[in-house]
Amino acid sequence: MYTKFGISEEVQKLGREAELSLSVRFPDIDRIAEYNQLKIIHAMQKNRVSEAYFAATTGYGHNDLGRDALERVYADVFHAEAALVRPQITCGTHALAVALFANLRPGDLLWSPVGRPYDTLEEVIGLRESRGSLREYGIGYRETPLLPDGTFDYEAIGEALKEPGIRLAEIQRSKGYMERRTFSVREIGELIRFIRERRPDIITMVDNCYGEFTETEEPTDAGADMAVGSLIKNPGGGLAPVGGYIVGKQECIEECANRLSAPGLGQEIGANLGLLPSFYQGLFLAPAVVASAVKSAVFAASMYEKLGFYTLPGSGEERHDIIQAIRMNTPEAMEAFARGVQEAAPVDSFVRPVASEMAGYGSKVIMAAGTFVSGSSIELSADGPMRPPYIIFFQGGLTYFHGKLGVLKSVQALLDAGIVKLPQLW
Repeated sequence: MYTKFGISEEVQKLGREAELSLSVRFPDIDRIAEYNQLKIIHAMQKNRVSEAYFAATTGYGHNDLGRDALERVYADVFHAEAALVRPQITCGTHALAVALFANLRPGDLLWSPVGRPYDTLEEVIGLRESRGSLREYGIGYRETPLLPDGTFDYEAIGEALKEPGIRLAEIQRSKGYMERRTFSVREIGELIRFIRERRPDIITMVDNCYGEFTETEEPTDAGADMAVGSLIKNPGGGLAPVGGYIVGKQECIEECANRLSAPGLGQEIGANLGLLPSFYQGLFLAPAVVASAVKSAVFAASMYEKLGFYTLPGSGEERHDIIQAIRMNTPEAMEAFARGVQEAAPVDSFVRPVASEMAGYGSKVIMAAGTFVSGSSIELSADGPMRPPYIIFFQGGLTYFHGKLGVLKSVQALLDAGIVKLPQLW
C-alpha cells in the first residue's frame, strides 16, 4: 500500500529500521495513555454522565445539565476546583486571552518567566501593535529569558519577583515556534513552588496547549492556579469541532466566566449548540489519540535523525507535548516537508501548501493540514514560520498509522526534490 502513495522501497526500508529501534519506546507511551484513559472514565462515572446530558441547547442555555456536568468532569480530570469548557471559546489563543483579561486589571503586570510567549499572544499582550491589547488597557508586561540550555534562570526569576506589580505569571509549557525544550509537569511544579514561596499573591497560569495527556499529571496537579487549552488540540480527541477550556481555582474560573459572557451572568449562560456528544466522546478518546500523536512524533524524530537532521526532542527523550521540531535549514526543505504531509492527508491531499501571512503571526507561515476539523492540530499537520533556521513543527495523527504515512511522505518529498540522500542501510 505504501507504494501506491509513491513511497519508494528505500524510504519504506528506512521506516522499518526506525520503527524497529522504537520498539522499547512505544510501551511507555501506551502505559501513560492507559492511566489517563482510566482517569477520564473514572471522572465520567463519578459525575454520573448520562445519555440525557447529550441534549442540545440553544439561546441562553439556561439549565444546561450536560454542559455543567462536562465542566465537573474536566475539573476532576485535571484535579482542579472548577472548569470552563465552552464552544464559545474559539481557539487556544482565545482561551488564553479570556484568562488573561479576566484575571488582570489596569496597572497590573503580566510576567513570563519562560521567555517570549507564542507568536499569537504578542498581539494579545501588545508586543506587536494591535487593537484591544492588554497594553491598551494599561496592563504591563515583563519577561525573564530562559538560560542558553533552555532551563529556567532561577537567579533572574528571583530578581524579577521583587517587582511589586506582578499579578499573573504565564508559563508556556510547549515550545511554540521556539527552538527550546517543552517543560515537564515536574519542572513546571518546581517553578510554581519557587514563585509561590516568594510571592504567594501571584496567579500562576499555564498555557497547556499540546501537552494534555502526554504525562499522567497536568499542571494543576503541580499547583498551577489555571491551565488553559484548546479542544481542537489534545483534549478534543479529534472530534471536537471547536472550543477551549480553562481549569483551575474557583475564583479564577469565575473571573473567566464573567469575561467570556458578562458580569453577573458568568457560567449560567452559554448554549452547547448540540456539540456535547463530540466534547464528551472526544475527551474519552483523547488519551489514545494523544498516544498516537506522540508515537508519530517519536517516529518522525527517529527518521530525520537517520537523515542527519537536528530534532527537538530527540527520538530517545521523554515527551511532554505532541510537537516534533525538526531543523530543516532551508525554506525549500520546509516546503517539501509540508508538501509531503499534505499529500498524506485524507482531506485536500491535492492542495500544495505555500507560505503566507496569517492573522496573529509576525512572519509568513507555511501550514500543511488536510484535516476534518479546520486547523485541528491533533490531526496530522506540520507548520512553521518561514524564517531562519527554518524549523518545521510536526504534530498530530489521530492514528499512528496516519502519522507514520505523513512522515514517510515528507521524507519521499525531500528525496524527490534532491534535498536529502538516504543513508546506506544494512
